[in-house]
This record gives sequence, structure tokens and C-alpha cells, in this order.
Amino acid sequence: MKNDQIAAIFTELADLLEIQEANPFRVRAYRSASRTISSTAESMQTLLEDGKDLTQFQGIGKDLARQIAEVIQTGQHEQLNELRNQVPQGVVDMLRIPGVGPKKVAIFFNQLKLESLEQLKAAAEAGELAALKGFGKKTEQGILENIDRAAEAGKRVSIAVARTAAEAVVADLLQLPEVQQVSVAGSCRRRKETCGDLDVLATASNPDAAMELLAGHQLVESVLMRGDTKMRVRLHSRLEMDLRVVPDESYGAAMQYFTGSKEHNVVVRQMAKDLGLKVNEYGVFRGDEQIAGATEEGVYEAVGLPWIPPELRENRWEFELAAAGELPRLIEVGDVKGDLHMHTTASDGAGSIVEMAEAAKARGLTYIAITDHSKRVSMANGLDEVRLRAHWEEIREARESITGIEVLCGIECDILEDATMDLPDDVLAEADWVIAVLHYGLQQPREQIMKRLMTAITNPHVNIIGHPTGRMVGKREGADIDMTTMLKAAADHGVMMEINAHFKRLDLDDIHAAAARDLGIPIVISTDSHSVNGFDVLQYGVDQARRAGLTKGDVANTKSWTQFQKLLKR
Repeated sequence: MKNDQIAAIFTELADLLEIQEANPFRVRAYRSASRTISSTAESMQTLLEDGKDLTQFQGIGKDLARQIAEVIQTGQHEQLNELRNQVPQGVVDMLRIPGVGPKKVAIFFNQLKLESLEQLKAAAEAGELAALKGFGKKTEQGILENIDRAAEAGKRVSIAVARTAAEAVVADLLQLPEVQQVSVAGSCRRRKETCGDLDVLATASNPDAAMELLAGHQLVESVLMRGDTKMRVRLHSRLEMDLRVVPDESYGAAMQYFTGSKEHNVVVRQMAKDLGLKVNEYGVFRGDEQIAGATEEGVYEAVGLPWIPPELRENRWEFELAAAGELPRLIEVGDVKGDLHMHTTASDGAGSIVEMAEAAKARGLTYIAITDHSKRVSMANGLDEVRLRAHWEEIREARESITGIEVLCGIECDILEDATMDLPDDVLAEADWVIAVLHYGLQQPREQIMKRLMTAITNPHVNIIGHPTGRMVGKREGADIDMTTMLKAAADHGVMMEINAHFKRLDLDDIHAAAARDLGIPIVISTDSHSVNGFDVLQYGVDQARRAGLTKGDVANTKSWTQFQKLLKR
């Protein structure tokens, strides 16, 4: 089992226990375990099989280690199965309602005896929720407005779709004289690989002007809800967006609160509580006095923290780094000097060698590698030995007419299902840059997948493993890889690892990119461009690197051409 599958079981366990109003310390322990498991680069299954002690990880005691072992060995969790029988599926479905968590669901289930979304909606329409302690009319109305979204909840879109829409709306809102500040929040601001919805925050002298613009925006299909300071719309992409207009003095607090993540905010609120303060979306308060909230920097300063980049706000390592004064200066797009994965008309690309080089140069790059497919990828017109050598000769000739940028003769060479390389060593030896990849046979057993990867890593002509798992975000699971073993081997043999910047791949993910960094493996962020416009995806790869906590120094293709040349030799 993969770590995220194991973590999901303990998250579900915590949710169901909280709905049953179980011991809060027990619930917290399961949530902590889930977070630890999902944030760990090493495979829990491999560690267990190797006889390693799982209690070495923070928050994992002997009993939790035993339960993790049970999940890995059986694919089941006995207590979770019991809880699934005790809590109706309709109750679990309530967790999909935006703004409704296990504590609220526990009240619906235990006090009102509600067991489905239909029953919850009827209770809200009858005013029964408003009568509950701690609820009120506003909460009840919010549930009524959101309950029909439960069926859509969990359907996520790529960061590219989400970010493009959010930035278009933000840019247009900023054109209004009545609007002073606008920004996207939520998972889109944290640059998650996918987003379930969008949050946009603004300050405005006239909130109606902002809402009128959004209501008539070309991206908006329909208005779902409109109040005095909040509006929800559905975009043509089916993604839903909330616009909140907040007071100037609360803008920073709202940004911090609605950016999340929930796990990050829980820690911030506890730190505030320890200082006798309260943090919410309106500000930081000492009693009734607001002491911060206009800026995010002020919110963090009030609880004794430096400002933390949104990409790091997952309660993984940001608080420890902040406490030690070691928050990194994260890599930026402008730091990238080269792009080492792209295709031309020689295989399945749409641009010529010169066109790709000139387009890269126009974006400020100083070196590139042309890496068309090897012959195994026949559907992409992959190159055999004869065509490849002729192609490289064309690259060398093109260099004569290209100035201001270095162009490497490269190849994206498949690692075949039988654990051999798609091209012979004497051909690979002639390349300036060799990317080894898995394209086919991704469902093979781990043992064979690892044999294939080790073939590439130990090949003296391979420079880098490209899009290592072969996954497609939200579409296809990656190969079953022992990531710890693969990364250790790559470190031992001087092989780099790619973050493929295309938003459909983003492979390596942030967890394993950080693990590679910790082993001293140079990371290369590449666009995998198939046209002159393909370079535009670079930002998504950089965002992924930022979520991994990578700096300019951790990424090989931020180096100058002279510096990068030194890395080309194994």
C-alpha cells in the first residue's frame, strides 16, 4: 500500500470517531498519524517489510505502529470496518458539505438523529439547526446554501484550470476603482496540484461593484448565492468560486485563515491561545481588542512567527523551520536558466529545433536540451538509432545559426518492460543529455519496476530519471516504486531527478522532491514542451518545488551554463 492510501484510512477513522464523539485525544492521535504517514517520503510498507521500527516517527506509538502494520498486511482496519457499520453513509456524506466538519456532523447525527443529506436539508428548512447550541440562523443558512454542493464536492480540477480562472478574476477586479486589494486564497494559493473550489478575497469601498463585475464575468456560468459581502458563482469549468469582501483591518487575517491549510491553521490558533490571544478570519484579538489583522505578516508576528510562504502551510515542517530561523528562500521562476526536456517535429513536437531554441531564448533561458522520444514510443514517432543520429546532426548544424543559447543533443529514452534500455549504450554514449523514463508497463509488480529503474540508474550514460512515477494527476496512478531505494541509488550513482512541470504530471511530487533534496540529489525542473508555447508550464513545476521547500541551490538548472556543464559528467 502507498502512504497516501494508509493515511486516508486513519483520516477516515478519525472522522468517524469524532462523529461518534469519541475521546478527542484519540481522534487527534489518528489525525497526527495520518499527517505523519502522508508526509513521509519513505514507504511505510517497505519499512515494515525491512523490519524497521515505525515508532521512530513523530506521533507513532506502539499501538499505532501495530495498526499501521495491520492496514499494510491486510488492507483493512478492523475498528474502521466496525465504525463504517455504525455510522450510516449518509452521515459521512455530510462531511462533503463545504464548511461542515466532523464536530457539526456529530451534532446532526447524535442530537437530531439525522442520517442523510435529505434529512439534514429538511431539518435546516424547518429551522431545527438554528435552535442548536452554537449554531444560529447564519450557520443554518450556510448549510442550506452549500448542501447541494455535496454531490460535487471532492471533484477537483488541475491547478492550471483553477489558477488561470482565479488570476483572470483577480486581474479584472483590480481594475475597479472601488476595489483596493484582491487575492486568491485556499488551495490554489498554496499551489496544490488540484483544487476543489476557489476563494477570492477583496477589500472594497463598494462591495456591490465587485459583485456586479463577478456576476457578469465571462468565466461565470451562474450566480449561486449573493449577500452583502459574500458571493458564490459557478464557472463554466464547473468550478465554484467564493468572493468575500472584508474590512481593511481584517484582510490579512482573512487571507491567512482562508489560505489554510486547516492543519496549519490549527497550530497557529493553538500558538495564539498559548499567548492568551484568539485568531480568526477577522483578526488577532486580546480579549475584545484587535491587535493585528490588516496584514498576514502582522498575524504571524502576533503569535511569534515570521511570515510563512503559502506553499509551505501544510503543518509538515514549516513550524520547525520557523522556530529555528531557517525558513528557506524558495526558488522562483526567474531563477531557472535552462530547460532540459522538450520535443520537436522529429518526434511528436510541433516546433522545429530552431523554433524551440528561439522560443526558449525569448523566455530568458540560456541552455536547453532537445529530447525527442526513443523508438518504443511509436505512437509519438519515436526515433531509432539511425534517425536519432541524423537528428543530432541536425541539432549540431542548427547550433551554427542559433546564438545566445546552448542546445544539447538529448534523448528521452524509454526503460523497456524487460528492464533494458530502448537504445544501445554506444548510441546513448554520444548524447549530451539522457533522460530515462517509464512510459509503458506501469502496472508491473514493484520488483520488476525497480529492476527497470535500477537498469537506468546504473547505466553510466543516463543523466536523469524523467517524470519518475509515470503518474497523471487525477487520471492515472504512478508505478509502484520503492522511492527510498530508488532515491538512494540515484544519490549513490549521481543521477538527477526531474520535476516534470506539466500540470498533468507534476512528477516528482512535493514529498519525494524534498526527500531527493535531503539526499543531495540535484533536481531539474523541466517543461516537457511539445511546442513553443509549452514553456509556459514552467511556473507549475516551480510551484511544486516550492511546496517541497526547494531553494535555488537545490535545483540544478538554476545554474549558469558554465556551472551546469560540470554536472553533465557522472
